[in-house]
This record gives sequence, C-alpha cells and structure tokens, in this order.
Amino acid sequence: MQANCDRPEVPRLPVAGHPGVNTVPRPIEALVHHAALTHNLARARAAAPDARVWAVVKANAYGHGIEHVFPALRGADGFALLDLAEAQRLRAMDWRGPILLLEGAFEPRDLELCSRLGLWHVVHCEAQIDWLARHKTQQAHRVFLKMNSGMNRLGFTPAAFRTAWARLDALPQIDEISLMTHFADADVDGGASAAQAAFDEATRDLVGERSLANSAATLRGVGVAGSDWVRAGIALYGSAPDFPAHDIAHWQLQPTMTLRTRLIATQELQPGATVGYGSSFRAERPMRIGIAACGYADGYPRHAGTGTPVLVDGQRTRTVGRVSMDMLAVDLDGLPLAGAGSEITLWGEGPHGSQLPIDAVARAAGTIGYELMCAVAPRVPMRVVAAPDETAATDVDRPARHG
Repeated sequence: MQANCDRPEVPRLPVAGHPGVNTVPRPIEALVHHAALTHNLARARAAAPDARVWAVVKANAYGHGIEHVFPALRGADGFALLDLAEAQRLRAMDWRGPILLLEGAFEPRDLELCSRLGLWHVVHCEAQIDWLARHKTQQAHRVFLKMNSGMNRLGFTPAAFRTAWARLDALPQIDEISLMTHFADADVDGGASAAQAAFDEATRDLVGERSLANSAATLRGVGVAGSDWVRAGIALYGSAPDFPAHDIAHWQLQPTMTLRTRLIATQELQPGATVGYGSSFRAERPMRIGIAACGYADGYPRHAGTGTPVLVDGQRTRTVGRVSMDMLAVDLDGLPLAGAGSEITLWGEGPHGSQLPIDAVARAAGTIGYELMCAVAPRVPMRVVAAPDETAATDVDRPARHG
C-alpha cells in the first residue's frame, strides 16, 4: 500500500483585513451563490404571481448565513424566521419591511421586542392570546392566527379556530389578524386537499389575509389561489421540496450552496485492503483512492456510506469507507489525472460546469437536503459569490458566522 501526498501549493482563504493569514490550514470552504438565490426567489414569484412572498430565513438562512443571503433576497416582500436574535440582525441590516416570527412568542417578554422591532408574529395557542391580552403597548400588533390542518405540531383545531379569532379581534393590542396553516403533505399529489378544505371551512367569512403555501405547495400550485402570502423556504436554497418525485431541474431551481475541498493524499490499495474506521470497505481489486479534507466535524454526514456521490475535478465518483471527523475517502478508479490537490465537490457547483445536487447526496445518506445545509459547521469558511450585476465588493470572504 503506497501513500502519496505530493501536491501543488493550494491557495488558502484569507481573513478579511489580514492578508496572508489563513482562516484554517485546510482547503475546505462553502460558497453561497447570490445569482442562484435571486433566481430561485423569482421562481417562487412566478409560481404565485398574485401573492406576496415570504423569504424564509430560519436556522440562519438554512445554514447559509442571514448576512450572506440578505443582499440576494431583499427583493422579497418579507422575511420569516423563528429567532428574535435573527430578527434583530435583519433590522440591523436596515430591513424595514415585514418580519414574521413563525412560532410566535415563546414567553410574554418576547412581545416587548416585537413591539420595539415591529415584528409580526404567529399565534398558535391560547397562552399566546393571554400574553397579548396583558401586554401593554402603544403599537398594536399584526398577528398570523395558525390553524392545525393535520400537521399536528402547532395551531388551533378547526373547531377552535373561530373562537381564537374572536378573542384576538376583541383585543385593543391587535391591529390586524391574518390566517394561516401549514400543509403536512403538499409534497405528494392530492396530499393537501383535505387540509385545504378544512382551512377553507374554518375561515369562511373571517376577515384577514391568507397564507397557506410552503415551498412544495407553492411550486405545485396548492393553496396558492386566493392566498395573499406564500412562504418560500427550501426552494430558495436550491433543494427540491418534493424530492425524489422531482429534482431541482424539474422546478427550474439552482443550487445556492457549494461545499468543496481538495484531495490531500492518495492511497494505492491491493485486493483485500480496507479503508477507514471499522474496515467497512474492502477493496476487491487493486484500486486507487483519494483522501479529501472534509469530515463530520465539518458537517458532512457520518452516516453517508460507501457510494455517496462526489465530484473529483468535476467528474462523478463515490465515497468509500466510513467518514472520519476530518477526512473522507473517494474512489479514484477511472480518474488517472486526479491526485493530491484535485478539487472535490461535496455538493453544489463543480468545475467545468458540473453540478452535484445536494438532494442526491442527501438521499444517499438517508436524509434530506435541509439537514445537510443546516449542518455545515462554523469552522468551515463561507464565502459569498456575487451575482454578475452586483458590485465586485460583494464577492469577498465572510469568515464571521452566527450559530
């Protein structure tokens, strides 16, 4: 077994304001593509031309970083999220439009910040109405009353919905009540029919704007007609909300995150040689593998087994063996030019116009694209790639990350 780690000098990522200083002594980085984000927002608008669009940026913009995506998504009609600190970050970036707290207040004192920042918020339980009734404010609140239409997470039952609406409508603390639900099965044909029927019946004759459609429903045209707001989440970030039924090419979406690294060594294996902890992979013939600088401490899923797709210099191959904390192995058979220093695309846009959809990686790992995006570790440097019409100053390293 022969190891080889000879490689050309690999450029490192500089820390902003400190030329020549490296963020980490490793070649891994994540890229956030502004052009793709703007494109995907336009696709959501095209799917719901008569509705306004919430850009959902919860979980730190699905792992992309709120500050990273904001310039590309500020054309949205509003931003929806969960965390009050994330709402403060949006206001600090001079966003003066609507911000919606998708789970509402978690305790009474949250309402003070809602008043101060002008946040709209969901009401999904009686306790939240009680808090509002006791809240002293000079600024009346805009709330979204949520109905549980079958997801059975949050919201009032259809039978209790109208009573909750009447309680809110009687409060001087409330300015306007919007009506919303969340479909559990919008990603399958006909899956939201019963939920929409229940919502329509429960809200009949009630005054208020409507919001029903998440990404899957918006792209499929479910709950869009008559809606005032749609909530674009995962579709904004280039993952198909109904995968594997459809991929992002079907929905004309573009990948917004690329996770890439380089090979740092190669190994020549003889038949019977094993790879990685637990010797879960055994070579059946002489073969060559490469060792990539990425592991589960970077957010790559440890449970991604042999066969998970990966690109080497833009050519598709597979992982072999168990993912380690800082490294993983890839099959280099059929790739004679690949070696230490070769570019590895874990997902997203590769060299020479190649692509590896995040959904394909997620499926091989037994998970979904959402989890992969959100799991990218803070130690991975993240860089914004500006859209062609943005100023060159946007395409800079952004080492500071939240969460």
